[in-house]
Amino acid sequence: MLTTKKKQAVIKKHQIHEKDTGSKLVQVGVLSETIDKLADHLKKHKKDNHSRRGLIKMVADRRKHIKVLEKTNPKQHAAALKIVKN
Repeated sequence: MLTTKKKQAVIKKHQIHEKDTGSKLVQVGVLSETIDKLADHLKKHKKDNHSRRGLIKMVADRRKHIKVLEKTNPKQHAAALKIVKN
């Protein structure tokens, strides 16, 4: 789980306008941060299958958001791919 401060920092970094908290780019950014933290957790705790299942669901959710951006907004799609690669 991300702390509230960390999540707010990620939202502020990826938001399109001042009050944006739920656009596809913001969601991809938050999911990417959470996935990174959870991947580190799973490196230490290899038998934590419940968290592994959550990780797989988050990766699938992020992939769906990126796929929607690919069809609707190519500029944001490119930005989302940069977020995932970092």
